[in-house]
Amino acid sequence: MLKRENLIREVRSALRRSRAVALIGPRQCGKTTLARQLVSAESPNYLDLEDPSSIARLDEPMTALRGLKGLVVIDEVQRRPDLFPVLRVLLDRKPLFARFLILGRASTELLRQSSESLAGRIETISMSGFSMSEVGLGAHARHWLRGGFPPSFLARTEADSIAWRKSFIQTFLERDLPQWGIGTPSAALLRFWTMLAHYHGQTWKAAEPARSLGVSEPTVRRYLDLLTGLFMVRQLPPWHENLQKRQVKAPKVYFRDSGLLHQFLGIADMRALREHPRYGASWEGFASSRCCRRMAKPTRISGRPSGELSWTSSSCGAASDGDSSSSAPTLQPRRSRCASRSMISGSTTSGSSIPGRPLIPWTSGSARCPCATSGGLTS
Repeated sequence: MLKRENLIREVRSALRRSRAVALIGPRQCGKTTLARQLVSAESPNYLDLEDPSSIARLDEPMTALRGLKGLVVIDEVQRRPDLFPVLRVLLDRKPLFARFLILGRASTELLRQSSESLAGRIETISMSGFSMSEVGLGAHARHWLRGGFPPSFLARTEADSIAWRKSFIQTFLERDLPQWGIGTPSAALLRFWTMLAHYHGQTWKAAEPARSLGVSEPTVRRYLDLLTGLFMVRQLPPWHENLQKRQVKAPKVYFRDSGLLHQFLGIADMRALREHPRYGASWEGFASSRCCRRMAKPTRISGRPSGELSWTSSSCGAASDGDSSSSAPTLQPRRSRCASRSMISGSTTSGSSIPGRPLIPWTSGSARCPCATSGGLTS
């Protein structure tokens, strides 16, 4: 198992400054493994809401939690939204006897729909699969092909990795969604998810998938927002000087995990990936995901994230890659209006080409992606 020291330091730092920390992310991304490095699974301070003994202890949550001291971990918190009012009371105690690390598969938006908000008391850290810095540059091809989910990346063979991803998708649709109270038919969402793989890296237009699925555009939009909230998809909004237009213009859609994208596209190995029409789009999504993770981290100067990201076809009126007619997308921080600070300019939305060296991010003029280090991407 790869060590995730940077993430552990981030969680510990958050616990020092906040009364509670929510570690959220998709299933099987390593949340439980990380939490057990902070608190032993055998400790009374570790509560797993998939463990019958922990569930029995929480029949009276206030009684069970009131006497605990130090760091308390509650895993799979989305199963018990009724715990949030109890946590609110415990976190307001003075002196504060315990700090809480809560782990959840659902996003903060979904948690707030079914529980009382802990605003002002809790800090949220989003977690995903392995990053480039964790797997190393030597494993970049496997990382791109298999994605970052630990069971998929660490599988002994490609066949084992494919089998895990197939099982993950089935479990996600047939077990996880009903447990969260999401009534969308799994078959309908599977068809939509499969279709979405062919829109990866493209500007979102709801009309075509709505016609293909025989549903309305608002329904398709709801499916997209659902997968976004569950960390399966990222919607990258367009950059525009007018803030209101940023909210209404069509976003670009990316799979967060390249391994899941390749599973839906039927890509089994690197040879099949190189020959696939979505080769360039796959690389674009993989590279932009690394940059999104890097820009979400606090900077050394301000201690705050570098800013939300958006895409644009050009910056300050200058087209990407020196081509005045180019429509190649560019990722850039929303705070920047200058082409010299743009993050990535990539292949066209058709994904027809990728850079000659697969580890070097695309450039816009003389600017390089801030994720680039001596010879590759990091995050």
